[in-house]
Amino acid sequence: MKRIVILGAGTAGTIVANKLVQEMDSDQWKITVVDQSENHYYQPGFLFIPFGIYSKEDVVRPRRDYLPRGVEFILSEIDVIEPDQNRVKIKKDSRVLPYDFLVIATGSRIVPDETPGLTEAGWRRNIFDFYSVDGAAALARHLRHWQGGRLVLNVAEMPIKCPVAPLEFLFLADWFFHEHGLRDRVELTYATPLPGAFTKPRAAGLLGNILEEKNIQVAPEFLLMEVDPDANKIMAYDGAEVEYDLLVTIPINMGDPVIARSGMGDELNFVPTEKHTLKASKYDNIFVLGDATNLPSSKAGSVAHFQGDVFLENFLRYIDGLPLRETFDGHANCYIESGFGKGFLIDFNYDVEPLPGKFPLPGIGPFSLLQESRINHWGKMMFRWMYWNLLLKGKPLPITAEMQMAGKWS
Repeated sequence: MKRIVILGAGTAGTIVANKLVQEMDSDQWKITVVDQSENHYYQPGFLFIPFGIYSKEDVVRPRRDYLPRGVEFILSEIDVIEPDQNRVKIKKDSRVLPYDFLVIATGSRIVPDETPGLTEAGWRRNIFDFYSVDGAAALARHLRHWQGGRLVLNVAEMPIKCPVAPLEFLFLADWFFHEHGLRDRVELTYATPLPGAFTKPRAAGLLGNILEEKNIQVAPEFLLMEVDPDANKIMAYDGAEVEYDLLVTIPINMGDPVIARSGMGDELNFVPTEKHTLKASKYDNIFVLGDATNLPSSKAGSVAHFQGDVFLENFLRYIDGLPLRETFDGHANCYIESGFGKGFLIDFNYDVEPLPGKFPLPGIGPFSLLQESRINHWGKMMFRWMYWNLLLKGKPLPITAEMQMAGKWS
């Protein structure tokens, strides 16, 4: 019997486990999934917690409810991957898991300790995050009673999970403070390492205009060096400083520490991965999915979904002795909450930036690309149901893994 080991039961790992079970003969293949947490989090929902739209309970479910029958699930920390010996050591009972094929889907995490000043003590001094469920919940409690001042949202370094989430937070903050009659007492500032609002020029122009319309200040190319929680300011390497009354930070994002312990990652613990096949660059029987890769695609749930489709097709070819197809094009689509019950939708890949048009049905939609609408907002809100009931379970969705140009115009 051949063995497939999947490290990580987040979005990518869960999707792949469900897709593999549907295709592989259980008499010939054993699939094992390892994760250290019992809980699966709907991470796009963290954005809504600070503003009271979701609660912590709305974004968490038991992992076991979404892993298919026939898959062995081991709840354990991972000690080390030994790719030269085709095995993984885990901490539970000091077990060793040999494999014929390995899928690394260990995700990414925020690492505040990488930045001086972003310590646990700092969290208690008007510094919060919303990239963790506990951080988002703590910020929600703080905002209930906050009476205004200068709110600074800072991205420490790219890449980060969901690159549009910082903008969405600011748009929702603008709405939230308007709703509570505080907007004229709140100054919103976005301190970003990027030269503009977003990485793709066309979308960056659109989103930059919205920031200006909402009177949200931008400090571009702000490369965070440290935080001074005593002086309430953040400092960049070039000497620039931004003062705050409330700092909402997106700390450095890094891959799982097991990647570093295993000597398999880059300086941020992301695994070097072939850009179009999803195979690990240095290992023929290892594939890397989701946020664990070092690919220039977005670290977002939609990307994990499209990677799952590409992986399955390639894996079936691989075990049949056929060459891998270079079909992953970096496809991503993201709903962007703009506040006041409206939103945007963008669809792009490695080479094609977001374009206007209709999605997913060409000329029909119902969603409009690069255009603010109420239906785009409801698309974002409905996606939570789709995530739990369709996407995680590996069920087909009416969206192709490869980006389609039909229905778009330049």
